[in-house]
Amino acid sequence: MYKIEEPIYFYFLTIIPVMIVVFLLAFIWKKRTQRSFSNESLLAQLAPNTSTFKSVLKLVFLLIGVSLLIVSLTNPKMGTQLKTVKREGVDVVFALDVSKSMLAEDIAPNRLEKSKQIISKIIGKLGSDRVGIIIYAGNSYPLLPITTDHAAAEMFLQNANPDMVSSQGTAINEALELAKTYYNNDEQTNRFLIIISDGEDHQEETKQIAQNISNEGIKVYTIGVGTETGGPIPMKLNGSLIGYKKDSKGQTVITKRVSEVLQDIAIASNGSYIDGNKTETPVKEISTLIGNAQKSEFETKQFSDYKDQFQWFIGIGILFLIIDGFFFEKKTKWLRKVDLFDEEKNKK
Repeated sequence: MYKIEEPIYFYFLTIIPVMIVVFLLAFIWKKRTQRSFSNESLLAQLAPNTSTFKSVLKLVFLLIGVSLLIVSLTNPKMGTQLKTVKREGVDVVFALDVSKSMLAEDIAPNRLEKSKQIISKIIGKLGSDRVGIIIYAGNSYPLLPITTDHAAAEMFLQNANPDMVSSQGTAINEALELAKTYYNNDEQTNRFLIIISDGEDHQEETKQIAQNISNEGIKVYTIGVGTETGGPIPMKLNGSLIGYKKDSKGQTVITKRVSEVLQDIAIASNGSYIDGNKTETPVKEISTLIGNAQKSEFETKQFSDYKDQFQWFIGIGILFLIIDGFFFEKKTKWLRKVDLFDEEKNKK
């Protein structure tokens, strides 16, 4: 297992295509300049040892050397041992509504992105707690099983979108049922389910299911995003707005946050409802709740004893630069005798 400590330095690799372009421009300019005062046969006599192949090879050595030195700046590390580590924490599952109504822009940038911001910031404040992510619309799907890998949770979260579910709607019931299967530690005394939605398209039996899940020891908290006045649902193609969703009568659909639904779920499960339109409000409340909760001990396997590997990249990179420095663009005498590329034959 490996990890990159400073991935930002990978941006320096953009210098590689720049160096290639500069080399090509210089090569073209040199050829045009030479042809402006002489022809190819005369140039071959004036500079018989010039080798285009070795010029390219010299550039390759330089690019490899520079690339390896840039990679060394990221400080790559290798995990040398897989250990079972005991940690303390709680289990937190996020149920994210990805229905089309979550694309409404009545709060900036839109309801879905606001929800992602809230989840991301809560995860950022967690310690050794385990997290899992469920997405739902007309159906619910496990986006990420419960894990201690918060970086993976952030990555999967950013990819969540309405196209990942096969049908539209807001199947909160299915999300609640799926959440019950996420908590794989029977000894975990503190289990949290955080539902983030605009509350539309709920089902009648939702409150009963929420009460049942509460009876199993899962603390349910709901976060509402969107405004009561609502807004239209934008329809986009390749990122460009092409219109707004309309109903069967051709009228623009206005989607509104239905806070009462989320409040009912919270009350039925002995949890609480939080307004999510201001990011810091739910982040602070949820982080405080989790932080004050009693932590349970659990085991997790992870790579440990990470060792720095940057020295290998520095060493090999410098080696290529040394080779480049001692590598001449002129033809090698013994290679001229062998004439691998039929250069001498082609001159005759």
